[in-house]
Amino acid sequence: MPRLLTYNVHRCVGVDRRLDVGRIAAVIAEHEPDVVCLQELDVGRARTGLVDQASVIADRLEMTFHFHAAMKVETEQYGDAILTLRPERLVKSDELPTLNGVPGLEPRGALWVAVDFDGVPVNVINTHLGLVPREQRLQAAALLGEDWLAHPECVGPTLLTGDFNATSITRPYQALTRRLADCQRILGLRPSVKTFPSSFPAIRIDHCFISPEVVVTAVSAPFSPLARMASDHLPLVVDFEIRT
Repeated sequence: MPRLLTYNVHRCVGVDRRLDVGRIAAVIAEHEPDVVCLQELDVGRARTGLVDQASVIADRLEMTFHFHAAMKVETEQYGDAILTLRPERLVKSDELPTLNGVPGLEPRGALWVAVDFDGVPVNVINTHLGLVPREQRLQAAALLGEDWLAHPECVGPTLLTGDFNATSITRPYQALTRRLADCQRILGLRPSVKTFPSSFPAIRIDHCFISPEVVVTAVSAPFSPLARMASDHLPLVVDFEIRT
């Protein structure tokens, strides 16, 4: 059964403040996902030893990957990636809108890869929204628009996932669920599976939204000692089937 794992890796710095890319790869490997969506990766940044974290994690997992740099400062990059064991094709990688004139906001982006599941192309979109509600509403609207979910190529099985920095009572979340279903709501999970903070998960801000062609069978957030230490988020693991 196909499995997706989405994970904010906090630039591979754990709650013990230790930088350990291998530890993140080990958390992922334990769950044997087909597709991995990562947020907050450093590539060539001085603060994390100039390592290309996306490439190192992909190599450890023997996966191909695509990286989108939401932020670039000279040769340093920071952003999101999609990794997979399966045949894939990059469809789109781009920035999301932000608020003008508000200091301190990080640039945000999204990444769209078509992954081949036994001859069926599945759209996987990975994103990491901002922290300000008004900014999140702009970004959710962009994801719902013709550049992403309403794009002519975005047909058939689709999963939109990542760190939305927004709980289920927020307007960005509610806007997205008018187009796609929240996989946890479909399963009727009570209590819901929470991923943040990793040491005592109390908030649900990492989500996976699905189109009707995707049938979710299980959702979990691994709570092993390794997962609780490796990042400030737990990974969110989604098992699903494709309705044909």
